[in-house]
Amino acid sequence: MLARVREFFTARAVLEVETPILVNHPVTDPNLQSVELPSPIETMQGPMFLQTSPEYAMKRLLASGSGDIYQVCKVFRASERGRLHNPEFTLIEWYRLGLTLEGLMAEVAALTLAILATALPEDSPGRGCEYLSYQEALQHHAGIDPLSCDARELAIAASAAGLSFESIAASTRDDLLDFLVSRCVGPRLGHGRLTFLHRYPRSQAALARVDPTDPRVALRFELYADGIELANGFHELADAAEQRARFATDLLARARLGLPTHPVDEALLAALQHGLPDCCGVAVGLDRVLMVASGAQHIDAVLALPMERA
Repeated sequence: MLARVREFFTARAVLEVETPILVNHPVTDPNLQSVELPSPIETMQGPMFLQTSPEYAMKRLLASGSGDIYQVCKVFRASERGRLHNPEFTLIEWYRLGLTLEGLMAEVAALTLAILATALPEDSPGRGCEYLSYQEALQHHAGIDPLSCDARELAIAASAAGLSFESIAASTRDDLLDFLVSRCVGPRLGHGRLTFLHRYPRSQAALARVDPTDPRVALRFELYADGIELANGFHELADAAEQRARFATDLLARARLGLPTHPVDEALLAALQHGLPDCCGVAVGLDRVLMVASGAQHIDAVLALPMERA
């Protein structure tokens, strides 16, 4: 299967790279918690972290002129364990210069279908693709317009989907939208075909650019199959000042939630300032693709040694 992945990228002249798993700076995203370790070198002060993604390092390579690159690597997330989560898992992450978001979605579909091809019969899910905007999906499955609904409408929708009044009161707008996607939208996507959910609200842009044709949304997508999220992709933000501002917003959110805060990755910001080429990038969870391919209902079924047996 990994040979199939490498053949896919070799045919497209995408260079395989390897970047450090142990890094100096964790991500700022309040939804991701890094595994923290003491520094293995006495002369280095402060902790180090197991990567949640190779994104920061790969963008530094892109800014230095690497061209199209991909990586198959282990990544780590603290406090994530369940049917779809193991704290250690495998990502395929790649970046393509000059490719549009639509072009990257087509490439993600091609790779996913290539991996699934040997496991799925001809009439199985994944033989076609569906494209839904975030707005369309929530209108259809949750009965609200996420780009225009007010706080009351959003609270009513979340309550109808099963969220308690106490949780609603303690949640931000994006928290409630995330709940509706996880409860009402995601489980209904990707049945009989791959589904791309795209054009997320601007407030959920993460490291993606804002859509210049509609500043309410970001150039971001996720891929679903059998109700499982498999991939997250961006038209990559290249504006260092905007990225610094987003990091600052993330750190405020982390402080509000009582989560650890650490200095931002100045090396990444310097790379963006130097010049990140126009590119799109995506991370695909390989273990989850294997779940879909095998029909497994729990991630442990596709891991040789899950966390408790490692």
